Parts: sequence; C-alpha cells; structure tokens
Amino acid sequence: MLIKKTRSLCPTCNSVLEAEIVEEEGKIWLQRTCPEHGYFKHLYWSDARMYHRYQEYDAVGNGVANPQNTAPPESCPTACGLCNNHHSQTLLANIDLTNRCNLDCDFCFANARACGFVYEPSFDDVVRMLQVLRDEKPVPAPAVQFSGGEPTMRDDLAEIIRKAKAMGFPQVQIATNGVKLAKDPALAQQLKSAGLNTVYLHFDGVSPETNPFLKIHEKALDNLKKVGLGTVLVPTVIRGRNDNELGDIIRFAIDNIAVVRGVNFQPVAFTGAASDDDLQKSRITIPDVLAKIEEQMGGVLKKDDFYPVPCVIPFSDLVEAYTGRPQVRFTAHQHCGAATYVFAREEGIIPVNRMVDVDTFFESIEQMAETLKKGGTINKYKALLEGVRNMHGSVQKGEQGATTEFWKLISKSLIGQNFDALREFHWNALFIGTMHFMDKYNYDLERVQRCCIHYATPDGKLIPFCTYNSGPVYREQVWKKYAKKTEE
Repeated sequence: MLIKKTRSLCPTCNSVLEAEIVEEEGKIWLQRTCPEHGYFKHLYWSDARMYHRYQEYDAVGNGVANPQNTAPPESCPTACGLCNNHHSQTLLANIDLTNRCNLDCDFCFANARACGFVYEPSFDDVVRMLQVLRDEKPVPAPAVQFSGGEPTMRDDLAEIIRKAKAMGFPQVQIATNGVKLAKDPALAQQLKSAGLNTVYLHFDGVSPETNPFLKIHEKALDNLKKVGLGTVLVPTVIRGRNDNELGDIIRFAIDNIAVVRGVNFQPVAFTGAASDDDLQKSRITIPDVLAKIEEQMGGVLKKDDFYPVPCVIPFSDLVEAYTGRPQVRFTAHQHCGAATYVFAREEGIIPVNRMVDVDTFFESIEQMAETLKKGGTINKYKALLEGVRNMHGSVQKGEQGATTEFWKLISKSLIGQNFDALREFHWNALFIGTMHFMDKYNYDLERVQRCCIHYATPDGKLIPFCTYNSGPVYREQVWKKYAKKTEE
C-alpha cells in the first residue's frame, strides 16, 4: 500500500531519486529505482501501527526568516545551507571542533584516522559559526553541541564554551567518549566553570562485551558527579551487538541518576559502504528499540509510553502566546525520534503517562494557547488560571503538586533544552529518548527538510544533520576544504 511519495538517494551513486514509502506486512519500506543501478527497497520503520500513530503529530514549520540561500525545490538537498525549502528552525546546532580522536571505534565516521587528514577550525572560525547561529531569525539557535572527533582533544575547549555562553546560548553541550574526563578529574570542573551545561557521553552498554570502555565511563561519571555536571548517555544501538542491553542501560542510568539526566538511544546509521547482509544483520529502527526496551524492562516501560518530538509544540505555542515573542518550535519530522520521562521512586520507576494523561494535558495546553491569543493582559491571567485547572484534570495519580512539577519539567527541559533543570525536581526525573539519523539506505527528503539538528560549517552554512553525514558528501567536502596542512 502506497503511503506517500518522496525523494531519496541511490545507495550506490547518491543520485537524488523519486521514491515511495509503502506499507507491507505490518512494516514500512522505502523503495526507488536508479536508472543506472536498479531497484532498491529498504526498511524505513518496522511497526506500521506505530508509524501511523506518530503520523498524527505531523506539524510542518515555517523554517527560518533569514534563509542562507534561495533555491528551487528540485535542488534539495544538493543546494543545502538552510534554504527557503527548509521547514524547521535550529533547535540544536553541532559544531565539529576537530576530527582528532583518542579512540578508533569501528562504526565511527568522524575521525582523522578514517579520513587521512586533520580538520580543526580555529577559535575565530568557531566564533563565526556561533554567530551565524545566534543571528538566525525569528529565534536564535538555543543550544550548541561541540563534537568531533573528540572535542576534549582541543586545549581551548573551555575558552570556546565560555565564548558560547557569552554569546547567549542557554544550553552548551559537548559530545565525548569520556576518556579525558576520566583521566583528568580537574577537567570536569574546568568545563563546568566555563559554562558547560550537559555532557553527552558515548555509552554503548554495561558489559565488557558491548562497552570495552565501561570502567573509563564509570570514572568519568564519578568525576562529573563530583562537580554536578549533568550527563546524557548516548548508546549507538546495533542489532546483534548491544540491543540486548537497552533495559540494563536504563537501569544503569537510574542507579546513577545523581549525575545522569537522560539516555538518548541512537540506532546505527550506515554512513559508509554496507552490504545487504550488513543491513539485514545490524539494522534496527525506532520501533525495534522501543519494543526491546518494553521487553527488557518487563513491561514497566512500554512502546506506547513514548511520543514523537512534535508532541511538545503546544508548549511553544503557549509560551509564544503568553510572552508575545517568537519561540523555538519542535517541528522535527514525527518519525525522526521518540521520547518520554520516567521518575525514579522507592517503589520503582513510573513513566510520566502513568501519572498524567498526556494527550489530555496537551489538549489543555493547546486550549490555553488559543485563549491567550484572543485576549489582552487581563484575559492572559484568566486563561492561565483556567488552564491550570484543566491541567489538574489530566493528572491520574501521584503526590500533591504533581501538575506543577510536571509543568516545570516540560517547560524547562523540553522547551529550554535544559537537562540540568531536572536537578530541581524531588521526583528524580530521567529523560529517555531515541533519535534515528538517516543514511543513504533510508534517506527521506521530507525528513531532511524538517530537520531541527544542524551542523554549522566554517563557510557560514547551516546543514541538516542527515544531509551533512549521509547526503552528497557534505562532511567530506567541508572537512577537506578546511583541512590543516601537514606541518600544522
């Protein structure tokens, strides 16, 4: 059954092709034909029921008010650098500080050993990239994540973080393997003092088989805990390698909730060459990840406890209606990711939708936003009071004040992208999410045009994550163009 038409890539030559997303035998597939290399059909989502449920949250944004270029629709994605065809703002920006790394993971696409050269923009280059993000309209990018390679390989990392905070980024993050944070206890405090908000720690499992660096990660977490620097565990999930430990990773996070603010599972993307056997053996989709979490958590956390990213758009509408100022809008494609919150209590973990009727809660927020749009200052406060009363009706169970605490959790953590705000809650809240970045085998142009995670590059462009890493060789082009000379 045909669901929709889109455009995709030829896995062999990267040509942009007309494509179809179809439903067959309870799964969603992406199919297209290259004139030179023939017919291709690859798995898109493994659960059609969940695909259609998430489709209900479809919300197309208006993009940025100051696109970097204008281009005809048929030029996408080869004319990238946020253009007039892009529908979402930058929610999280990535800046590669280097491609040097002190590890050599077999699935990594971003290290100097794999490239054969060193890419490392200067401090001034980084500042210019940050300025492009802060100049974005109608809302400056609220969060930046410094990545690589391994960003802690740079001696000026703390200075870069300090500059990002001075330029107004509410949320500054690093993506790291944790090696230097484990070896140097002073580094965590140095980065915290510079203004770092969150550490995204690569963390593939809880056993030596799945995570050879487990002892290093535990030491890094201990050092981060001592300085109060919130951490999100980021496992790359590969079928047959570590997908049997997803529940154990969540339990590990709960056991370390004093420092761990969340777990962000990332199903593997095949950014290099992959055979059909590789895809069949190792491919895992978002529904697969959530099903395994449900199974391994004994049903305490279920697939249906997760919601797609655009579900929180009503909160942006509410804040915008209340303040009269444009807000960041979570108009990512509904099939890019899923998330929920759980609360660690003495009696065990409780998913947020066991305490709150989430759908009713969202409806209350939407009603508040609509009422606020129609009234003045007096009606503003009246609408808020009425809305709070309505929200109380969505609380199913839990201690007194649950609605207020839940409101704070959503507004600070989801809208503000501030995982450190979770420390304020006596509920011990843990974010659990999954984001499946695309590769040339499941590349959907509609998803690219809705991407909210963008790379900033030294030439002043902002490029969607999946185009930068899996599109027409943007990462390779950028890194080679700005590669350091051998003597440097």
